[in-house]
Amino acid sequence: MSAAGVNAQSDVAATSNKAVPYLLSRNGRHALIIDGAPFLMLAAQVNNSSNYAISLPHVWPILDRIHANTLEIPVAWQQIEPREGQFDFSFVQTLLDQARSHDKRVVLLWFGTWKNTSPSYTPDWVKLDNSRFPRMKDKTGKDHYVLTPMATSTREADKRAFVALMTYLRDHDAQNTVIMVQPENEVGSYRNPRDYSAAANAEFTKSVPAALARRIGKSGTWTQVFAGQADRAFNTWYTARYIDAIAAAGKAIKPLPMYVNASLAGPSNVPDPTGVASGGPQQDVLDIWKVAAPSIDFAAPDLYDKVSKNVDLYLDAYRRADNALMVPEIGNARLFARYFYAAVGRGAIGFSPFGMDDTGFFNYPLGASALDGATLDAFALPYSTFAAMQREWARIAFEHPTWGTAKPDNGAPVSTTMGDWTISASWGEWQFGMKDWIWLKSEPAPWASEPVGGTAVAQLSADEFLVTGDHVRLTFGSRPGGPTNAMIVRVEEGHFDQGRWVMDRIWNGDQTDYGINLIDRPAVLKVTMGRYR
Repeated sequence: MSAAGVNAQSDVAATSNKAVPYLLSRNGRHALIIDGAPFLMLAAQVNNSSNYAISLPHVWPILDRIHANTLEIPVAWQQIEPREGQFDFSFVQTLLDQARSHDKRVVLLWFGTWKNTSPSYTPDWVKLDNSRFPRMKDKTGKDHYVLTPMATSTREADKRAFVALMTYLRDHDAQNTVIMVQPENEVGSYRNPRDYSAAANAEFTKSVPAALARRIGKSGTWTQVFAGQADRAFNTWYTARYIDAIAAAGKAIKPLPMYVNASLAGPSNVPDPTGVASGGPQQDVLDIWKVAAPSIDFAAPDLYDKVSKNVDLYLDAYRRADNALMVPEIGNARLFARYFYAAVGRGAIGFSPFGMDDTGFFNYPLGASALDGATLDAFALPYSTFAAMQREWARIAFEHPTWGTAKPDNGAPVSTTMGDWTISASWGEWQFGMKDWIWLKSEPAPWASEPVGGTAVAQLSADEFLVTGDHVRLTFGSRPGGPTNAMIVRVEEGHFDQGRWVMDRIWNGDQTDYGINLIDRPAVLKVTMGRYR
């Protein structure tokens, strides 16, 4: 591709601006198509109880402060159907009106049968009727706190409410302010891997469904196929089937993209079935979900693990050819902001810190102890850069290789190879000079020991790269065994104007002699590599 590649028109077919949003997948990459073009969700999720009109004035200023373009917000079953068969969509309409006036898109989080595994957001008439809407049984026959996914009565009641919500969106949101829906929230069961009722036990003795057996290449009973994870696999299947029925019914009304979010297991271990949200879409059971819930477009990780290597493992596990990567929840502490680069560099279609409103609630130590200026700035820094090119980046990431990384906990450099070139990211350096200089010493950079820094890179052609980041030094060079006489030919700082790259100035001299340094003012750069003869 020539140097004009960054300006090339997308091969994503344009559609009517009123077309319903959808997920497009091709060649192992994914794009969320909104108004006929790829869209990058720079999102923020509110606290759980901020799903009422009284809280919305405390939401929009935070989203504006961090340059978010999308709001993730719950709509609760108890909220829209307080009495069976009587629906109230007043909050939904208020939300739509205010989101439009604030130029924000919306992802609705359906808090129905499950919210963090609990039935706490079901209507009172569901909570209090255990005969019609039964809970799971434990091995002793006692009620567990989780509503069983085996109950058709509960599923059908949840489905009717969800269909009513999707019908309201069909009839009142022709603008597609709502771009995506999450049916249920962090589903599964803690401390009880599955329902041990008589009916469930009878099903458990049967063979795994044929479609699942074909997918995993093994047949037999649940115990024969899944051994120590059999109870969890069984509950995963029935939970996924339950949610698929709800999603399919909603999509029949308005086919918005729908995803499920996971309360995670360990990033690399096989979890204890009693210590994980059994039934949820954790990374090691995604194949079960893919078979059981074809109406779900993708599964996504809720990231509250602060260990950088674990975050990388989770992102890699959910980035699959058959699963678009999105981070629907991540902690809102300052240290989590750097992972935005790691996510979008892996082609993520969206990213969303949790608890981003000024209602006075903080889920510390999972997230921040306060949304102070430094915390908000950490998210605003990358968001402000990508807000100016979110359409262009989303298109480029769908059509070209990308890479991204966050500063690891140990501060070690991180590198990758893209074509003939090696790109290295290092941390905690001033913009001028080298760490190994003995003739000109300096004190460490103030941010050297802080958990900040990241970069995202897109390869536009064999020798061209689109680059951005903050608190990072980037060096470009020939890969081992690659071209000799390699050099940086040109570093342009610029911006996009209606999809076309516009060069604002060229970096040279001190601005490139010591690597490409992006600190507290993220710039968008186009780097051209070459070989002299």
